[in-house]
Amino acid sequence: MFTQKNKGLVMVFMALTFGFAQAQSIKKYDFGTGEVAPGYTKVTAIDTYSDAKGYGFDYGTNAIAIDRDSKDALTGDFCTGVGPVFFSSKLAQGNYKVTVTLGDKLKATTTTIKAESRRLMVEKVQTAPGQFKTVTFNVSVWDSIISGNKKVKLKSREFTSLDWDNKLTLEFGNNNPSIDAITIEELPNPIQVFIMGNSTVTDQALSPWASWGQMFPAFFDYGNVVITNMAASGATLRSTLGRRRLDKVAAMLHKGDYVFIEFAHNDQKKGSGEEAFTTYNKYLKIFADTARNHGAIPVFITSTNRRNFDKSGQVINTLGDFPAAMRLEAKKENVQLIDLTKMTKTLYEAYGDKESRKLFVQYPAGTFPDQEHQLEDNTHFCDFGAYEVAKCVVEGLKHSDLTLKNYLRSDLPAFDLSHPDDFNKWDLPVTPMFSEIKPYGN
Repeated sequence: MFTQKNKGLVMVFMALTFGFAQAQSIKKYDFGTGEVAPGYTKVTAIDTYSDAKGYGFDYGTNAIAIDRDSKDALTGDFCTGVGPVFFSSKLAQGNYKVTVTLGDKLKATTTTIKAESRRLMVEKVQTAPGQFKTVTFNVSVWDSIISGNKKVKLKSREFTSLDWDNKLTLEFGNNNPSIDAITIEELPNPIQVFIMGNSTVTDQALSPWASWGQMFPAFFDYGNVVITNMAASGATLRSTLGRRRLDKVAAMLHKGDYVFIEFAHNDQKKGSGEEAFTTYNKYLKIFADTARNHGAIPVFITSTNRRNFDKSGQVINTLGDFPAAMRLEAKKENVQLIDLTKMTKTLYEAYGDKESRKLFVQYPAGTFPDQEHQLEDNTHFCDFGAYEVAKCVVEGLKHSDLTLKNYLRSDLPAFDLSHPDDFNKWDLPVTPMFSEIKPYGN
């Protein structure tokens, strides 16, 4: 018989169970060798990551723990490192709010934070001696499982990237980054922005290659928005369907989410199985319909130009009819369009033939450790170029009818494509993971 006493016991059990589950969903790390703050897990310089432990310094981080002998357990001690500091925490697929406390009682600090495969989260957080700051950002963690035995067909290089695994990796760089504490908690019902495209869009895992998609998160004030970059080097609309990447996105979509779609560089190549205005447009409609069928909002983005100038200093169109085909499909299907083809033409021409090289992966041999050959690429961006192109996408978003623009950082200045940023004033710590090998689809 179910008595009032039994009911009371059940309620107590449910409360305890809920409290335990809630505690499990929040991970709190206190860095340093001093007293640990209540409710936090202590992390010292010798705590290296393992799946068994579920947290720790990762990827060869040379960590240093410092105790300033302060009465504040959370900020009295911290961890820093020689070179970039990588810290990982084991997590299931999901969206997470990350809060980081930074600062040093005795020294000034500057910290730039990236997540997973070099996604830029926070730029240049500066603290004076004795000053502490807390920054918050949202990160998406995912794996290749769609449902049951159905998985995304990953490319070989993706198996070693920092995406597609069940852990969150944070990279702390710049001048004396001092990590006092990290809190990771589930982010319920965020607005998800899925990005789909090719090598100019994907989270490039290795320096010096970069894309606008991995710079894009830094332009949001986060709040309830999280960016999930499902683009892949070498991808076409057709191959993205065949490798089940659209299936993966569809399985994660909720009403009110966004799907940004930029393809053309590989779609235009012989053997892709796509032609502008016919099969290319057919696949674009499939992507748009998939988003809308889940209550999400599709956004078409015309492809970035390649760096190719004529004698008069004008950018030559190397994309054929594909940008025009996307513009037509956007009009036919009433899909919001960001014309990145047009904007990158203006951007490159503003820099000119010579200076525009600084937007791309063009470096003499020996620029990076173990770089034996000269790199000269007119398709793929370096960090600076990726950042400038991300600014173009942000400007396109600002001038759109999408409510997503309301979640952009309020302190963003207007970006004049005809008078872009000075390369000599650019400053972003370089991730030490390097490769001379060009991304797929070059």
